[in-house]
Amino acid sequence: MELREAIGRRRSFRFLRPYRPVEPEKIQRMLEAARLASHWGNVGSLRAVVVFRDSASPEALSAITAPIAGYQIRLAPVIIVWYLDTAAVDEQADRLRELLKAGALGFGEGKEKALEEQLIPIFRSIKDKMKEPGLGEVDCGQGIAQATLAAVEQGLGTCCLSSPNVDKIRAALGMPETCRIVVLQTVGYPAESPEAGGQRPRQPFEDLFHMNRYGEPFPRDAKVVGELERDLMIQPQAPLPWREKELEFLQNALGIKGHGLL
Repeated sequence: MELREAIGRRRSFRFLRPYRPVEPEKIQRMLEAARLASHWGNVGSLRAVVVFRDSASPEALSAITAPIAGYQIRLAPVIIVWYLDTAAVDEQADRLRELLKAGALGFGEGKEKALEEQLIPIFRSIKDKMKEPGLGEVDCGQGIAQATLAAVEQGLGTCCLSSPNVDKIRAALGMPETCRIVVLQTVGYPAESPEAGGQRPRQPFEDLFHMNRYGEPFPRDAKVVGELERDLMIQPQAPLPWREKELEFLQNALGIKGHGLL
């Protein structure tokens, strides 16, 4: 699958086949993609606990079940608990030294001295600040996005969920206090069609992006839009006319009780 098409299909799949397990190697490819993502200072604070529903403890499954749309957790063969480990910042100096050796930081004679006497002390002085929510979560998001694209390329569906039970989850999974849970991601083979009802609605391009100054819309070239439609990055918009029938079928087939927002 081409990258543009994978991006176009990178939508939430809330209905997964509970009877079909996900091969560990496919999850590994997702994790490999996340590991290679960019991260400030090469810190790499994005981590994950992968919970396989068929082998995880009842305590772990109970802890990660989300109060909203909890059926997704109950049906998903795999739930990835993505978290940020703030302790990774404590190793910042070593990560910068690695970048220097790799030729990705500094240049010319004296770069080692400049690193030790200038850059590393600066990062040490803001270490506690860099552990706070902010830039770290942005870079973790990049890693999760790459993992999602890897999942789509392998024919998997995913959906990201939040949970107010982060302390309960952390305790059930044996995670230290330095870990800050970012998101839960269900993974499995989609039970719904690849279109999943159509591409989700988004705000107008012109309202989101500006050129040179706020209030000046970035010009949207119709030729580029046509190219992306051809490559399936931009796809037919939701709702497709048969979506309600599909949802009704899925609810009955998967034994999902309730109505409305499920």
